[in-house]
Amino acid sequence: MGIVKIDDNLHEEVRRASTVMCRSINAQTEFWIKIGMLAEANPTLSFNDIIKIQLEAADISAASQTEAA
Repeated sequence: MGIVKIDDNLHEEVRRASTVMCRSINAQTEFWIKIGMLAEANPTLSFNDIIKIQLEAADISAASQTEAA
């Protein structure tokens, strides 16, 4: 674990997003980093595709139930 220096404006964006998403600032930052890494590694996938794959990998049943609706 380490300290990452980010721009003050970006930190404010993370803070605001973390409030909306009910995450800590660190959790919101980790989420954005993870999604960004997955998006770079899989440029043909949409955000929704990435989230669906991650939910399925975590064996979350809601991911498969949205298709049935």
